Amino acid sequence: MSRFVDKLQRLSRSSTSSMGFHPAASEAKSSSMLLIAGLSGADAKEAKIVVDSNADAGLILRQTFNIEDIRQVTGAIGDIPLGILVKDVGKQEMGKLVDSSCDFVVFDIKMPAIALREEGIGRFLMIAPSLDQGLVKAINDLDIDGVFISRGEESFITVEHLLIYHRFCELLDKPVIITLPSLVTGVELGNLWQTGIDGIVAPQEQPTEALAELRKMIDDLPRGAKRRRGKLGVILPHYGGGIATEEEEEEEED
Repeated sequence: MSRFVDKLQRLSRSSTSSMGFHPAASEAKSSSMLLIAGLSGADAKEAKIVVDSNADAGLILRQTFNIEDIRQVTGAIGDIPLGILVKDVGKQEMGKLVDSSCDFVVFDIKMPAIALREEGIGRFLMIAPSLDQGLVKAINDLDIDGVFISRGEESFITVEHLLIYHRFCELLDKPVIITLPSLVTGVELGNLWQTGIDGIVAPQEQPTEALAELRKMIDDLPRGAKRRRGKLGVILPHYGGGIATEEEEEEEED
């Protein structure tokens, strides 16, 4: 299994586990969101920032790549998952990516459908915030591991962004990750977590210190249950300053 997909699944299990007084040690230490370091290309020196910032994964954002360069990057970051944004890649190229130890791929809706059939690698769909909500819901029927949302070029998180992310997280039963054109503040990060976002892709060419600070902000996010995927429940007041859906309230009563 893709190591990045495994991290997302563990994140989901941790966030939906029943609340109790004695959580397991692994759950207590788990993050509330994943950090993916954006990389401008397949450069082993640049990839060192993935390790130094304690990121959960790296993602090469350049859509052209050389297999040998990718092998060097995967060797440089060790066990940390490496993904790549791909376009118009056929079955032969996908097979080479698997052989290069690339952990997951991200592709848009124009990608040849053969990408949906490739085994041995994580598969994620990149969509725009403007995608029709009917198509967003239909993504649940695709054989993919999650969804990346391209945020655009705005330098800050708007209320419109939060509304769109909230709605997409309600419609999807798969992990949702967003790309960031610029770094976010702690307040913006908290807002993204509340909408149900599972991970963020930091902008490429960031200094190690900036990504390390982003890592710290993620680690400081609240632990505990998040809204479950695909649940369109009524939002009710919840003690502790958070919110809970009607379904969650019923489970706590049980």
